[in-house]
Amino acid sequence: MAARQRLERYLREEGVSFETMIHSEAYTAQEVAAAQHTPGRRLAKVVLVDADGQLVMLVLPASYRVDFPKLKSALKAKKVRLAREEEFAGTFTDCEVGAMPPFGNLYEIPVYADGSLSNVREMVFKVGSHTTSMKIRHSDYERLVEPGIVDFAVHL
Repeated sequence: MAARQRLERYLREEGVSFETMIHSEAYTAQEVAAAQHTPGRRLAKVVLVDADGQLVMLVLPASYRVDFPKLKSALKAKKVRLAREEEFAGTFTDCEVGAMPPFGNLYEIPVYADGSLSNVREMVFKVGSHTTSMKIRHSDYERLVEPGIVDFAVHL
């Protein structure tokens, strides 16, 4: 089952309203934000890191970047680095590379969201492909995923 269908089914089962949107092919979070006419602070992007040997999903606004010293401190980790594609490709078999939805809970991966996302009412994110995005209320996202909320990102 493709990530989109899997996520739509999950959201319906949980009683969460959502909007699925098709757009022109976009690879970067900023390209998706432009295609969706969405401010970068509302578009959530996914970054996968290796923290002390464990794969971790980070969720942050498109207009932000990971501050690795802050992240290392927030996670109380000795070593944190970007995960290599081959380290997570087998986990997201229903997604195009770089289009993973921010629902690590569906893939048994711990999720940490940057605190700046808590300031948005709705969030938009890729949902398995470079031409499909979804919009849901941020409060529903937090309720379903229960991400660790930490400050690890800085505005570009």
